[in-house]
Amino acid sequence: MSSSNISYKTTVLPEIESKGNVNYGIDDLGSDEDHTSVVPTIKPASGSLKEKVNEKTNVAPWLHFVAGGAGGMAGALFTCPLDVIKTRLQSDIYTSQYAKSTSSNASIIRKAGAHISDTVGIIMNVYKVEGPRALFKGLGPNLVGVIPARSINFFTYGIGKEFFASHFNNNQESTKVHLAAAACAGIATSTATNPIWLVKTRLQLDKASNGSRQYKNSLDCISQVLRKEGIPGLYKGLSASYLGVAESSIQWVLYERMKSFIRSKEEKRALSGAEPTQFDAVMSWCATSGAAGAAKFLASLISYPHEVVRTRLRQAPQENGKPKYTGLVNCFKTIIKEEGFVSMYSGLTPHLLRTVPNSIIMFGTWELIIRLCSN
Repeated sequence: MSSSNISYKTTVLPEIESKGNVNYGIDDLGSDEDHTSVVPTIKPASGSLKEKVNEKTNVAPWLHFVAGGAGGMAGALFTCPLDVIKTRLQSDIYTSQYAKSTSSNASIIRKAGAHISDTVGIIMNVYKVEGPRALFKGLGPNLVGVIPARSINFFTYGIGKEFFASHFNNNQESTKVHLAAAACAGIATSTATNPIWLVKTRLQLDKASNGSRQYKNSLDCISQVLRKEGIPGLYKGLSASYLGVAESSIQWVLYERMKSFIRSKEEKRALSGAEPTQFDAVMSWCATSGAAGAAKFLASLISYPHEVVRTRLRQAPQENGKPKYTGLVNCFKTIIKEEGFVSMYSGLTPHLLRTVPNSIIMFGTWELIIRLCSN
């Protein structure tokens, strides 16, 4: 058949607006001679939604430091009254003053309701008897402690995650990487800030007696501790703080897993062709902040007893100058023997009422600053 007898039927395609995602590559065509049209194939370009979702944002270490401190400060300001109540309920100094509203045989639901009722009642009682300023006792050392503590924690965690991923896991994040980074961050934070938390605890437990208090302010508290108990006195409760590293580690691991789930949902949405909107960004931020609260809730339920032990170890010595608890193990044994195992969860309700919203505010502020400054 001569070439003059061959007729080519060509279909003119409508013009397609190209944004770098359309490939008219010849290798996409077959070898048959009877092609009637050239159909473009859509391929992800370099700036596709998938790559944007999977892209790993490089965040400067100092940004973790600043954002963590800002988040910790915001959370502490909003939840200080509940922190005061939690500390008092954990201490044996105040526990005897607050009557139990339910019997030991009451159901779990009744006990939970009674805990909430007691918490609200104690807040109102402190407000009436000691004034509104009493609800913010220890806020000064609390902020002095929270800001560096959260800055150190977020900074060390970010650095640790990069280190463990690059040196031990082929630059891939995983649960074991998150766990190792969280443990290092918890140990570093506890060691650096224990004296601050001891002062905060002493001030919150200090009550007026005949119009006078044991400590005038934070500096006076530090001075008295150094004079009467020496430098080791500033590190009372450190062993229990190290025990509490488990809680922060569990929280970080759960938070990372939940955040990974949220990111996978965003990736699926992006691959479906849906353009992300401002509303989607807000909902993503709310989801990650909520994940922080859920992670803190679960971690607190698992490891709460160390909070009670840490508070007891940080209490001021008795009138004879000797501490009631001689160490971590002795504290556990004494509390269980004298007050029962249930006392290991004293102050749990105000603790959860404080730490869950505190985590939401703190991680939400951290995420927001990271996103804004990274972009």
